[in-house]
Amino acid sequence: MKTNRLEAFSDGILAIIITIMVLELKTPEEITIDGILKLAPTLLSYIISFIYIGTYWNNHHHLFQITEKVSGKILWANLYLLFWLSLIPFATSWIGEHYNSAIPTAFYGFILLMAAIAYFILQNTITNSHKDHKSIQESMGSTTKGKVSLVLYTLGAAVSFYKPILGIACYVAVLIMWFAPEKKIEKTLNQ
Repeated sequence: MKTNRLEAFSDGILAIIITIMVLELKTPEEITIDGILKLAPTLLSYIISFIYIGTYWNNHHHLFQITEKVSGKILWANLYLLFWLSLIPFATSWIGEHYNSAIPTAFYGFILLMAAIAYFILQNTITNSHKDHKSIQESMGSTTKGKVSLVLYTLGAAVSFYKPILGIACYVAVLIMWFAPEKKIEKTLNQ
């Protein structure tokens, strides 16, 4: 099976996720600068989550540009990733309303950790189904960024119980790392 149907389905789900997140934003109760400033944590959580979804979309797109065929295992691994990404609007809303609280901040990190694990599973499933393609094997090998991400998500969720802002800092650090697509995949696409 070609990748186009999987990519179209995934694009649609990610678009819905972003739409749900923006619909959660409320207008200020006061028509003042203070009214907007009171919404700053909610707006910031939306911006961070929007960039997260966009980064996943970008990396997902690159991943499927080098994928030549889709199997049932790849479909299920992709669906598993989309499941965890679909929980980001809920986690975003909760952390936006309670950014100084440990449990919403740790929960946000847990969702991000599970999405990262799901992406890792998807990447490995694709690699395993393309064993005869050396370029795919090389471009999707084990990455330092992936391992560091898992550590930072876990650390972020844990330190959220001590100081939630440190957890958020860990999540933003991962976002910054992944903002640019994986260089190995970019190299394969350019060849």
